Amino acid sequence: MKVTRISVYQVDLPLAHPYWLSGGRLKFEVLDATFVKLETDTDFVGWGEGTPWGHTYVAAHGPGIRAGIKTMAPFILGLDPRRFLDVERAMDLALPGHLYAKAPIDMACWDIAGHAAGLPIADLMGGGSRTARPIASSVGAKTVEETRAVIARYRERGYIAHSVKIGGDVTRDIARIRDVEAFRRDGEIILYDVNRGWSRAQALQAMSATADLHVMFEQPCETLHDIAAVSGKHSAAISIDETLVTLQDATRIARDGIAEVFGIKLNRVGGLTKAARIRDVALAHGIDMFVMATGGSVLADTEALHLAATIPDDHCQAVWACQDMITTEIAGGRGPRNVDGHLHLPETAGLGVHPYEDALGDPIAVYA
Repeated sequence: MKVTRISVYQVDLPLAHPYWLSGGRLKFEVLDATFVKLETDTDFVGWGEGTPWGHTYVAAHGPGIRAGIKTMAPFILGLDPRRFLDVERAMDLALPGHLYAKAPIDMACWDIAGHAAGLPIADLMGGGSRTARPIASSVGAKTVEETRAVIARYRERGYIAHSVKIGGDVTRDIARIRDVEAFRRDGEIILYDVNRGWSRAQALQAMSATADLHVMFEQPCETLHDIAAVSGKHSAAISIDETLVTLQDATRIARDGIAEVFGIKLNRVGGLTKAARIRDVALAHGIDMFVMATGGSVLADTEALHLAATIPDDHCQAVWACQDMITTEIAGGRGPRNVDGHLHLPETAGLGVHPYEDALGDPIAVYA
């Protein structure tokens, strides 16, 4: 089997509600999504998606994905998409770095391999749990009142896991944490995501002021160096996502005890092939995981669900799904959808969902 054609589509995915990170420092209203269709010299076709969370959040953006695919396409054509390591090495040689540009190609390869084997991707990766995974909401609000309203909206949909965005103003952050904890329900999973919004001093101030609540913080500071510098000076559990990009990052975090939780974002780390190695480092060191797309449609959500299903139930906190946040439907309602705040692994082969091409429009680039 060989890749014979790569078609690239661009779609804007508007958000249902404006979204803020770091106390309003970053605002997002629409996502720039790239969809990739890999065709082969057989009947098997694979789909991938790459949707960074805006252009200012981290070093990844939609036009960069499409430029990267243009550079890598000549090296991918003619390869067997089931030989993930061959495709991975070809992409890494053709374009060092730029992992976010490689993720949709990797997803499409796994989709093809699953179809060829007649297995869901999670089973192809070694075994997928059928325990439904909680969906983590993403609460990007600026005030205490708005935070309460957004969490209430998600609770109505059955959500039991929430990622509450803070950062930017320590006094306001402490008040928001205490307010959310005051109306937290039994059994809820709440992660306070700072999105790199605190200095070292601010992180220690906020974590010390809320130590009695025993809450969990994600990415409190800009770099791993900063987070390591305050480690041991507070008692809070730490999750790292934005500076968990490479296998080297994962091994350093695990070796040095910088965090207790990994937030694995598939587009950021380069797709399932690379993410599986990070998962294994976490499991070898007793580190729990959240698994997330960086944003996007049900395709990106489903990819995250497949990886989450390969993690033992007691080590997988939740998955993050963006489908409830966007207003554009590209898959006609198919694929894993929210059922009482959870996603259920699809039993169909491959990814388990693909877009309607009519919803994507004409490809903006074709490589053959």
